[in-house]
Amino acid sequence: MNTGGRLEGRVALVTGAARGLGYEIAKRLAADGAAVFLGGRDSEALHGACESIDGIARPLPFDITDAAATAAAFATLEEGGLDILVNNVGERDRRSLEDITRADMARLLDANLVAPFDLARRAGPLMRARGYGRIINITSIAAEIARGDAAYTASKGGLAALTRALAAELGRDGITVNSVAPGYFATEANAAMVADKAIAEHLARRTSLGRWGEPHEIAGAVAFLASPDASYITGQSIAVDGGYLAHF
Repeated sequence: MNTGGRLEGRVALVTGAARGLGYEIAKRLAADGAAVFLGGRDSEALHGACESIDGIARPLPFDITDAAATAAAFATLEEGGLDILVNNVGERDRRSLEDITRADMARLLDANLVAPFDLARRAGPLMRARGYGRIINITSIAAEIARGDAAYTASKGGLAALTRALAAELGRDGITVNSVAPGYFATEANAAMVADKAIAEHLARRTSLGRWGEPHEIAGAVAFLASPDASYITGQSIAVDGGYLAHF
């Protein structure tokens, strides 16, 4: 897809971009003209993903929960600047409350909330220097509603609150901060759930569109928020959920 190069000359970092939603987001930003760094822990998978993207895409292997590795990654980004940050990485632990330990909770908060905070903190000065900044956090409809899943739900709710706080703090620098909240998406990580007929029946009843989302369907919302078209939108959340939050 080519949307006229509306991100031509912009530099983007998408975390967790080797596969799934992150890959589709990176692919779309590159199609819109941005030079995209694909972040993730699996170097081989990142190289393969970059090779399959039509546009400027470079692998940037690092673990967002490793402070030293994150600092090294941003040292690389400083060379060419950064305009767009997509905090896509998200870990999940679906076990019940009784089975999740304090250490488990800390690990999810580190990946889903503390690391995005750290990346945004590091991205701000680079964006300020270039006079253009877009931070987009991938939250979840679990930030708004819950069915248990306490650790994940709390971490994504925190990320939604962080989005609003960063929008308030960074707006004076011309940096917008928004979130995209996915619903049920048919990614590789959800393959077992996609194969579950009971879940398909649930979505048929519970969503307005009556189906799973396809990974590429997340990318348009992110690309819009990253573009000049969204220059007066900040502190907001866009649910890309097939109508899950609206439907009852």
